[in-house]
Amino acid sequence: MEPLNLADTFITFLAVLGPQKELLAFAELTRTLNARSMRVVAAVAAFAAAFIGIVCTLTAPWLATFFHISAASIELASGLVFFGYAMGIVLGLHFDLSTDIPGTGGSGRVAAGADPTHPLTSGLRELLLPFVVSPLAIAAALTESLTTHTWAGRWTVAAAFVLVVLLDMLSAWVIAPLLGRAHEIVLEVLSRLLGVLLTAVGVQLFLDGLAVLGVLPGHSAH
Repeated sequence: MEPLNLADTFITFLAVLGPQKELLAFAELTRTLNARSMRVVAAVAAFAAAFIGIVCTLTAPWLATFFHISAASIELASGLVFFGYAMGIVLGLHFDLSTDIPGTGGSGRVAAGADPTHPLTSGLRELLLPFVVSPLAIAAALTESLTTHTWAGRWTVAAAFVLVVLLDMLSAWVIAPLLGRAHEIVLEVLSRLLGVLLTAVGVQLFLDGLAVLGVLPGHSAH
């Protein structure tokens, strides 16, 4: 088994958790939160994502043993979750919890979103699935960590994960405000297009899990 390389592992995480996957989610926040609040939310979300990634990476062998799961099952489950999330984007569905409309006595409800009066909690809620606990990122962290049997290898995976998360945060600070100024129709088109591409990613991850199990002869995991 070849030792893990930081650059190669960084590229792996860049593909599944890079700015191209997260910027639209951050851009949506800039439409309701001011610049300072958005930067704070991005920083806290990045810290939370990095912490979760490090914990998953360093404890992957024990998590796999405790829950009796394999790399294949991780890829299959993550592929299904991400496919459902991406299909929601394509169809314009919102899976957020609803909140009461002030003054309606609970009779009127709207989809929860970034709330300027509670920017941190509402912003983090919006970023939970696409960024903080991204199914693709968690699956990649666990599977990459399971390929090594040394602490040095697991710390290499953790370092690559954190570097990509920091890149996402910096991109959110710099680029997301520019996207947030775009017309709502433009963001909607970009969101649907990204949803189609992410749906394909979810299917690919599921196929990779089947390939690991040997269900798809001739299909190689990427």
